[in-house]
Amino acid sequence: MDKIREIIKKEWSEVFKNRLVLGSVILMPLVFTIMPLVILRGMQSGADVEMADMASGLPDNFSLMCEGLSSAACGQFFVLLQFLSLFLLMPMMIPVTIASYSIVGEKNTRTLEPVLATPITTLELLLGKALAGVIPALTITWFSYGVFVMGTSMIATDKALVGAILSPIWLIAIFVISALLSVAGVSLSIMISSRVNDPRAAEQLSSLVVIPLLAVFMGQSFGFIQFDLTLVVWAAFGMLLLDVVLMYFAIQLFQRETILTRWK
Repeated sequence: MDKIREIIKKEWSEVFKNRLVLGSVILMPLVFTIMPLVILRGMQSGADVEMADMASGLPDNFSLMCEGLSSAACGQFFVLLQFLSLFLLMPMMIPVTIASYSIVGEKNTRTLEPVLATPITTLELLLGKALAGVIPALTITWFSYGVFVMGTSMIATDKALVGAILSPIWLIAIFVISALLSVAGVSLSIMISSRVNDPRAAEQLSSLVVIPLLAVFMGQSFGFIQFDLTLVVWAAFGMLLLDVVLMYFAIQLFQRETILTRWK
């Protein structure tokens, strides 16, 4: 654990000197947290009849999630649920930004070769680099969710709405799926970063991993995908299996001998 801890400290000391990385880590969660609160505020000042009409047109399976909510609050909950995908983008995009620089950036600055020459194992090295991206991503995501819950409790006139965004669907997505997405993003970024020579190319390629989640967001917005407890639980199991596969391939593709002898 001492070696992994030192790798994490080293990563943070180098990565967060980059203003672009630091800016993306701060700005994106700020926007994703404020946006739904602003929309909720606008819905509170709107007519309850409009929100009730929206709730009456929702699918039957969603109506089950509105148990205990007024018709207006049910419509508001439906709108807020559309932003769950944005909260899941944060734990994937933040570590991608950090991890995509982790290997190829060190290769260019000639700081990776001395690390590889030490007795540290490949698993310890990659685990340290992965945690250096996952820890800040999850910390920011969970903090942003906490701010969102507190903001909702202050804005919502129907306090039952707060309980709705603390339902198992939200909690599993925010605290379980977000962690699994973060690990998946880091694993893919490490795989890409260990194979390219340009930090910008590594970041651009790594950013493509968010496309499937953006597709989910668009599908949810257009009504093709609807979050419910069953979908969230199956998504968590699927992401767990995917993480195991990605971590395996990340370790296999990271050839330290090649880095030491051929990266010039």
